[in-house]
Amino acid sequence: MQTPQSLMQVSGLPRIEARMLLEFVLQKPRSWLLAHDTDQIEPEKATRFLTMAAHRRQGRPMAQLLGQREFMGYMFDVTPDVLIPRPETELLVEVGLNAVRPLDAPTILDLGTGSGAIAISLALQKPKACVVATDLSSQALAVAQQNAQKHSAKVQWWQGSWYEALPAEGRFDLIVSNPPYIVANDPHLVQGDLRFEPIIALTDGADGLSAIREIILGAHARLNPNGQIWLEHGYDQSAAVQQLLLSAGFKNVQSLPDLAGILRVTGGSL
Repeated sequence: MQTPQSLMQVSGLPRIEARMLLEFVLQKPRSWLLAHDTDQIEPEKATRFLTMAAHRRQGRPMAQLLGQREFMGYMFDVTPDVLIPRPETELLVEVGLNAVRPLDAPTILDLGTGSGAIAISLALQKPKACVVATDLSSQALAVAQQNAQKHSAKVQWWQGSWYEALPAEGRFDLIVSNPPYIVANDPHLVQGDLRFEPIIALTDGADGLSAIREIILGAHARLNPNGQIWLEHGYDQSAAVQQLLLSAGFKNVQSLPDLAGILRVTGGSL
């Protein structure tokens, strides 16, 4: 007989992960599992749980198994076609919101939107804003559009490489991006969750700065006067990104730390 208690014991997972997967498979809250830990589980659901547990033991991210991840207080659908939203990226949203706080109806551009977590969070927090988001991947945009519909967020979606995805006209008060910034030979790319995420969203295949350079160089033509640009980057890239912004003529250039104290987001203004 398979019960919640026995399934979690044989899963080979830490208890909290086993419980989360079982809650997902049974569509029951933790309180139900505690009250019914010796109830018999339907064989097909037990099999599904054990299959998911096996995928998790092989390293598959919990967010992909559960199909969602929380970000900025919202639940976003996640597939292998998009990066898993991470807590440190919330800083980019917070900085972006602060940049457009004085504006009633700002225009905002999110480059390389992935799941849409950044663009949608900005749209929900600033409902009068005109938010535009791009991505090279049509599969990623499909996930982003699904997330926007789920949260009733108003975002315009364009497919293509960075600014090339956009119509010729249109300028923005704010540009934000979490571009691929991991160096091509970084060992983290073959470790942990990163093994299961889209490689083109993680690394530029070079020094980790080529996408950032392209975004910065193209920003002047897309920003309104006094417009701001803010970029997420790697733990050791803040000085390089600051220099790229200064060389491109941006003012008030600064880097800000995430909750771990790592300089994670760098930006400036025209």
